[in-house]
Amino acid sequence: MVTLQEVQVTPNADQLSQVQGQIDSYIQSIDANPDRRDWAYPYYQFHEPGEPIRGTVLLFHGFSARPHQMARLAGYLFLNGFNVYQTSLVGHSFRIPDKYWPQVDLKPEIAGPLREKLSQDPILQSYLANTDIASGGRPTSLQMLSILARVQQIEPRTVEIFQVAEREGDPNFDRYFDSSHMDYLYNAQQRLSELDAMPGPIYTVGLSVGGAVALALAASRPDRIKKVAAYAPLLEVYGEERERYVNIAGPLDVTEMGWDDLRFPLGCLTATNHFGAFVRTRDNIQALKQIPTLLVLTENEDAADIETNLQFFNSLGQEAQGHHLYKYPASDMVPHPMVDPKEFSQGMTNHFWQSLYQETFRFLAEDQFNAANMSTLEQDSNLPQVAPV
Repeated sequence: MVTLQEVQVTPNADQLSQVQGQIDSYIQSIDANPDRRDWAYPYYQFHEPGEPIRGTVLLFHGFSARPHQMARLAGYLFLNGFNVYQTSLVGHSFRIPDKYWPQVDLKPEIAGPLREKLSQDPILQSYLANTDIASGGRPTSLQMLSILARVQQIEPRTVEIFQVAEREGDPNFDRYFDSSHMDYLYNAQQRLSELDAMPGPIYTVGLSVGGAVALALAASRPDRIKKVAAYAPLLEVYGEERERYVNIAGPLDVTEMGWDDLRFPLGCLTATNHFGAFVRTRDNIQALKQIPTLLVLTENEDAADIETNLQFFNSLGQEAQGHHLYKYPASDMVPHPMVDPKEFSQGMTNHFWQSLYQETFRFLAEDQFNAANMSTLEQDSNLPQVAPV
């Protein structure tokens, strides 16, 4: 049987009141915005004053999703001794992505003339109009290559610009691009500050871009955050062709379809890619070496580059330094959005979600992880049971 850590802290009424007041004020600011997005509000679950807790978990959902994507996991952790605060990724509480979500775009003095050239090219415009791209669909590999080749023929200068976009840390990036990708971290730091009055450790948990945010926030506050669990963290966009397309298709004003029928500019995905590169910088890796992490990946990945995540895990020092990694094999048919059993992607959902919740609990409550429990439909009887859907 797993020996769990003793409950660590007992928040009092004044501490909880201060934290609730901070979060409530933030939620009210969202509610006052006419662009608010239905069912995309942050929420929290706190135990009563004087009730001992194991700590507080700050959760971050995935790109284009909403906080309730993590609701079942949040509920399980709450029922088993944690306070939880499920916030929104920056801008995701609002329904106009090109206005509120972080993105990377060409500087106006470059983008304007380029867009004009592209809009006047009958071959490119006909191609875009006669593919699923026009309705927000994701292009195939061949379509991406064709678009990139045509753009470079129309405007040869884009070759240099695109190369800058592709090279991480290129000093000429700010010469060509405006980017708000660091807003992912700045917003997360604000949400963490709302927990200042909460005693005890803070744990960050996130999916996809939310996983990258959970890691970056921990790296920025190793004094406050004790552990990180990141599911399929988007540290780099999956696939070289897809990454190249994401990095340079912004000038086309191409949009893609996210969850809830929201269409977002491709520059929003470009921002996630640049934020992932930031998470992988040397300073962040050095900070995270001292913070136990759990990375959960899947071979059926279509968003977060697997090899990049594996290299990142190696740079942390692997199990010898208190870090854990598990990769679902392709035969388990677990998709990128692996947290909610009701969420389907590529026709797949995570049938092993209950063991994922159990092992997340084991990792947070005790510095242990049992990989053998991850790919089984049977729950570990020594851990708190996860209720069925």
